This record gives sequence, C-alpha cells and structure tokens, in this order.
Amino acid sequence: MDVIFILLIFAAGFLFLQSFRSQLSENNFRVLRLLFVYHFLFGVYFCFFVFGDAIGYWNHAKVMTEQEFLSSITESQGTFFIFALNYIPSSVLGLSYFSGTMLYSLIGFIGFTYFFITAITLIPGNPRYRGYDLFPALFFLPNLHFWSCGVGKDTLLFFCIGIFVHGLMKPYRRLPLLIVALTLAYLVRPHIVLMMLLGFGIAYFSGKDIPLFRRILFFSAMLGLAVVLLPLVLKFSKIEEASIESFSKFSNAKASVLSGAHARSAVDIASYPFPLKVFTFLYRPTFIDITGIPAALAALENLLLLALTITFLRNRPLHSFRQAPFVIQGMVYFLIIGTLLFSQSLGNLGITIRMRNMFLPGLLIFFLWYYALPDEERSKA
Repeated sequence: MDVIFILLIFAAGFLFLQSFRSQLSENNFRVLRLLFVYHFLFGVYFCFFVFGDAIGYWNHAKVMTEQEFLSSITESQGTFFIFALNYIPSSVLGLSYFSGTMLYSLIGFIGFTYFFITAITLIPGNPRYRGYDLFPALFFLPNLHFWSCGVGKDTLLFFCIGIFVHGLMKPYRRLPLLIVALTLAYLVRPHIVLMMLLGFGIAYFSGKDIPLFRRILFFSAMLGLAVVLLPLVLKFSKIEEASIESFSKFSNAKASVLSGAHARSAVDIASYPFPLKVFTFLYRPTFIDITGIPAALAALENLLLLALTITFLRNRPLHSFRQAPFVIQGMVYFLIIGTLLFSQSLGNLGITIRMRNMFLPGLLIFFLWYYALPDEERSKA
C-alpha cells in the first residue's frame, strides 16, 4: 500500500507541475521541476533524521478510535485537529510515517509553488545583489523547504499562506482558495488567521491603484472577520482578555516555558530588550549559536538575510515599499505583526526558526521586489 501511495503522490506532484507549464518560461519551469526534487529530498531527510512532534502527530493518529476522530475533526483545533486529519491515512489506510511525510511534502510544495508563481508574477525585473542573481537562488534556502515538508502544523500553515497569497492576486476568481486557506489555517492555528486578516487588510486598504470603494469594502470585510475571530483566538490561546497586561502575562509565561525546553537551543528571551528580541526572531541562530549542521545552515541563511536587510535599510526603503503591489505589502505587514507577537515569547531558537518559516517567503519576495528596482527608484525619499 505504501509503494502505491507514494507513486500516487509523485504522480499528483507531476500533474500539479504540468498545470503551470503554459504560465512559465522554459527556464522557470525547469527551475520549478528542480525545486520539486530538492523539496522532496528535504522530506526524506526530515523523515529519517528529525525526531520530534511530527512522529507523534502520525503515530497518535494510528491509535485513535473512530469516536475520537469524529470528535476531534468536528470540535477541535490545533494538535487534536492534526491528529484527526492524519487518522484516515495513518490508521484507516495503515500508511507508514514515511508515506505521511511524503504526503505533507507534497502539500508544502504546493504552497511553495504558489509563492514561486507570485514572485514571477509580481517581480518587475532581474533582482541582483552585489552582482549576484537573487532569483531563483533565494528559493533554494534550505529552511524554506526543511520546515514545509514535515507532518504537522507548520507545513499546513505554509500551504495555507501560499494559496492565500496566490488567491489575493485575483480575489473574486480565486475565492475558493481564500476560503480553504482561512478555514484550514483557523483549524490549525486560529491566531495566524487573525494576523493574515489584519496584515493583508491593511495592505489592501492602503494599496495604490485600487478604487476607494473596493478598498473600503475589502478592509471592512477583513476587519469584521477579525473582530469575530478575536474572542475565539483568545479562548484558544487561553488569554483572559484583549489587553496589554494579558498579552504581556501570556508572553512572559510562554517565554519562560520555551526557554527551559531543549536547553541546547534555549535562550533567555524574557530578559532581552525589545530590539534584541526582534533580532533573535528574524536573524538567529548566528554562528555563535551553532549546535549542529542544521543550525550552521540556518546561520548562513540568516547572515544572508541580515546582509540584504542592512543594505535595504541603508537606502531609504519607504519609497520602494509604497510602490510595491498590495500583495507584497500584505506579506510585509503579516511579517511585522508576526515578528512583534512571536518575538516576545519564543525562547527557543529551534522553535523560532520553525515559526518564522511561514513569514519567510514574504520577506524573500519583498527583497526580490526591492533589489529588482532600478537604483534610482530604490534611493528616492
């Protein structure tokens, strides 16, 4: 059964790739096929060399009863919803954890592909940094693939954000994608949906070349949905009320718990000043934090991201941001909101990298936009 299922996964992946052949140049299509193989190699590595929550998500589903499945799929969010989602392939079909990882690798690659298509659609030229082409090189960053191929929440959220971004470029024609993205993300991590609605709602409202009526209508819909979801998110997160004191208490408690877990990558985030918390979320681990090969690769990535950020900030960046399409602006707002919230509570570098991964494509696509602009456009006030 496992062999047949894995063959079906690769056949589905091949057909999915073929659906974009007419939309891409021969070179970009060749790159996407290479990224398909590259992504699944990370899936194989993740299956055999990463021992964490993903195994539990799959094995727990194997021993669920039918009643537990029905209860979890209809009434639960977060971890128990993931158990229920894995119940049919893991328990009913009896598939192995490797098959499950390949299934999630396909889901993650679908989300990744939509980010790739978004970049090709929105980036106006050839982005270069110090004479080097940034596209498609940035799409080969290891952590972009590593955390979007494992069984669990991170892969599903990566998928949701990818199809949500793609759907927003033509929201009326791609409404089903938006509904699937928001619904699934809500069932996995409700607070991420709230951040998506706020980030992209603000971007759409402030976007250029969009009729005022449409901006008001879209922003009102996003804001209204966010207001409806807020009490549900607070209940899910076990926060008493929407106040600074409650959020601060929650963040401090979370930081204390996470800084004590997995001591090798734990950091005392609670004692950090705010700027260092933000730096930790966005650019650590650095080379002084290396505890193994994955951390070394992450440190190299972070060094590149930091170099791109410094150059960007030194060249008066607000003009290029204002000129960006609203979808790119939305990804940046989403990144800012996520950074402000998660940087206050994630006291573990391993978890930090994992959580940052859903915001990373937005940062990369914005860098591609910025570095594709002519020099005179970048430097305008």
